[in-house]
Amino acid sequence: MRVDEATEDADLAALRGRAIQILRTNNRGGYTVPTDNLYPFQWNWDSAFCAMGVATFDVQRAWDELDSLYTGQWTNGFLPHIVFHQVVDSYYPGPDVWGADHVPRTSGISQPPITATAARFILARAGDDRASRARAAALYPKILALHDWWDRARDPEASGLVGVLHPWESGADNSPVWDRPLEATPATTTVFHRRDVALVDAAMRPRQWEYERYIYLVELYRGLGWDDARMWAQTPFKVADVGLNAILQRDERDLLALAERFGTPAEQQRLSERAARRRKGLERLWDEEAGAYYSLDLVSGQSLKIASHASFLPLWGGLDDPGRAQRLADELQRWVDLCAFGAPTMAPDSPEFDQRRYWRGPVWAIVNWMLGDGLARHGCGELARRLRADTRRLIQRNGFCEYYDPLSGEGLGGDTFSWTAAAGLAWAFD
Repeated sequence: MRVDEATEDADLAALRGRAIQILRTNNRGGYTVPTDNLYPFQWNWDSAFCAMGVATFDVQRAWDELDSLYTGQWTNGFLPHIVFHQVVDSYYPGPDVWGADHVPRTSGISQPPITATAARFILARAGDDRASRARAAALYPKILALHDWWDRARDPEASGLVGVLHPWESGADNSPVWDRPLEATPATTTVFHRRDVALVDAAMRPRQWEYERYIYLVELYRGLGWDDARMWAQTPFKVADVGLNAILQRDERDLLALAERFGTPAEQQRLSERAARRRKGLERLWDEEAGAYYSLDLVSGQSLKIASHASFLPLWGGLDDPGRAQRLADELQRWVDLCAFGAPTMAPDSPEFDQRRYWRGPVWAIVNWMLGDGLARHGCGELARRLRADTRRLIQRNGFCEYYDPLSGEGLGGDTFSWTAAAGLAWAFD
């Protein structure tokens, strides 16, 4: 072995050790907080990514992560985006603002579904052993119930596209894609005090005008008793988000694989038919002239013609058209070539680009993971390797931060961040 190879192996071993330490430190007794203080509870899609990272060194603890998340599942199958396992006052809005009737206390909106993908990942890491098969079998009906909820509550017209009723539900909280729908959403009149800007520079966080509309939507839905049909009918914010629909498509495909092992023939048939409907739904978001997937405002009926990282997530979801996959890869390559580190969440030459503000430009390790995986699956290995290498370089230089400046590489947001550590263990350090 050459000296440089030995040094690289030692560096990777050190990074893996640090990532494992972060996930263990952020463990709160069966679930992982994203980071201390800033996010002191269990978040839905964070937890699924964390479970995959934890599976690289502790399979049973990885299953515990998913089981803990599903203690927040409601009887109708809905899985909230936050489970408040304990009372901590360092985060707003807390459980009293949500007013949801569940034990443990939860929020009232969801997040991109990753748990079927996580379960398959853990099974593979476990070598499909008997204990993991038993835990996957026990988890399967809960994941199925969640997917049935998405179909029933967020696609009541059976269009093939699900709608998000809050920017937070997309996972990309303050993406520029939401600017126009939020402008049509009233602002709350409630005086509230954000905790995030006391912990992180406000220049890295969503703006106040956005937060006023986030809270308005929470108050509206709380007043509707978190009733799915009433929320769907009365909300001013309803968007078929490319990112969430692509992630749902991937998770549903992984759920079908679980159903083939742990489900009934009727469930397999239902999931197979729904997967076909989801593929057709996603096709409605493709703009052939632009060569991009755009989200759709379901209130106004207008396409939201702003490309973000989500426009490329159909690569993660799975595309049948190699030519389209290459068009997406070519455009993403253009974005990456404009940066010191890829992939930015907005094109650096777009007017909406803000290199330091949350989902308006920075690089996220978990986004790189999804894009890199999708690129590799569609034969775009060179760009996939670039994203993996950039993720590794960012972590080596600046630690396990929440997100990163794509131009300078500076670490931004929270530090010792769990899903960044998980992305390293499960993908970037492999």
